[in-house]
Parts: sequence; structure tokens; C-alpha cells
Amino acid sequence: MKFQGKVVLVTGASRGIGAAIALAFAQEGATVVVNHLSNDAAAAHTVAACQAAGGDAFAVRADVGSEQAVHGMVRRIVEEAGGIDILVNNAFRPYAFDPERRSLFDDLSWSDYQAQFDGAVGATFNVCRAVLPLLRQRNGASIVNIATNLVENPVVPYHDYTTAKSALVAFSRNLASELGPLGIRVNCVAPGLVYPTQGSSSTKESFRESLMAATPLRRLARPEDVAGPVLFLASQWAGFVTGQVVFVDGGLVMR
Repeated sequence: MKFQGKVVLVTGASRGIGAAIALAFAQEGATVVVNHLSNDAAAAHTVAACQAAGGDAFAVRADVGSEQAVHGMVRRIVEEAGGIDILVNNAFRPYAFDPERRSLFDDLSWSDYQAQFDGAVGATFNVCRAVLPLLRQRNGASIVNIATNLVENPVVPYHDYTTAKSALVAFSRNLASELGPLGIRVNCVAPGLVYPTQGSSSTKESFRESLMAATPLRRLARPEDVAGPVLFLASQWAGFVTGQVVFVDGGLVMR
């Protein structure tokens, strides 16, 4: 299996996209660390699914927005797994994707932008800073950050969320440039609307149908659709790929 002997940390992995990514790595033989914020039962379910799929897994509860909590999480991972080979930054501040009830620019304050920036870039910063010393010890280490196709095609102007994710892309490319000489690759996966997830649960069916009609593959992404590109970028099949953004939206964005 492609990730046998590899230790993979997936943040925000108790459900949705993160859980699908964790399960996909486990199916390929990885030891998966399921980071979560508060839902112990959901995290335990993901761990059980990973173990049933043939991988090893354990959950670590930690707020990735807290530098102290992240360092505690990394210490536990070292104790239990010995290190980290692959980091997937999937956790983000909760956001409701509802085109009809979104906040217009005039209704937003800078604190709204700051909150999303802290959730997208701040949390990724915390985890990368804590994990990098471990990645430097591994051959073929990789970081994959989850962005959004809205950075290229803001079909709905979610101002604060999309601005923060755009900053995450820039953060990732700067990191890729700096870490490339060390053999550590950094890439982004940018999904379109993923359904069903908690974030997309408030998106009305009429909007989902219109989005599918505009999408060449005529459907929305499922959580497992995002997992495959993440595994590709983390693998040695993508060993000469860094600083890239892979759009996973059925062809809505073509570059």
C-alpha cells in the first residue's frame, strides 16, 4: 500500500472532508492521527473506520487555533507514533454556505475577516510551525492545505471566508518556496461546494442544482472526491509537484 509506514496528521478529521481524507489514507496503510476540536464520538467513529479499513489510527483532541494546544498535540503524536510524515491542514472556522443569507460587504466588519483569517491561516501557521521539525527528519515529507475554488471563481462572494482562503494559498506557496530545498513539498487542494457536509447543509437545493448545471461533470463534489487529490499530492507520484493548487470542482474552474 502506498502509505504503509507513514504517519499522517489530518486536522479537523472527525467528520466531513477531513474524515474522508483520514479514511483514504488508512485504506492505503497509513497511521492516521485524527485531530478534532470537541466531538469525541465523531472522532472515535472516524478512528474505528480507519482501523477497519486496514490502517492504524488514533484521535487527538486539540484546538489548532491555540499554539499551546497544538504543541501538546504534537508531543502526544511523537510519543505514540514517533513522528509525522504528512500533514493535511483541513480544519477551518465554521462557516455556513448559504447564498441567500450571506453577509454583504457593507454588513461585515474587519473582525469578521480576522476571525476567518485566524481560522484558515492562523491555524495552519500554528500546526506547520509545530510539525516542521518532525517533517525535516523524514524523507519525502509533504503538506497539503485545503483551500477553495472560490479563490479563483467567487460564484458567491463570501467575502471574509474567500479572502482568508486566498491568503492560505499565498502562505502555502511561500512555504513551498522556502521548504523545497529541504525536500518538503507544500500544495493546496481547492474543492468546490462539497455535499453533504455540515458547512453545506444550509445550501438550498435550488442553488445546488444551478451549480451542478454549470459544472461540466454535472454534479457536486462528495467528501471522498477531495480525498483522492490529497493522497496524490502527498504521495511520491507527485514528488516533483510543489506550490500548486489543484481544483476539485468538476471543471467549474479550468486553468
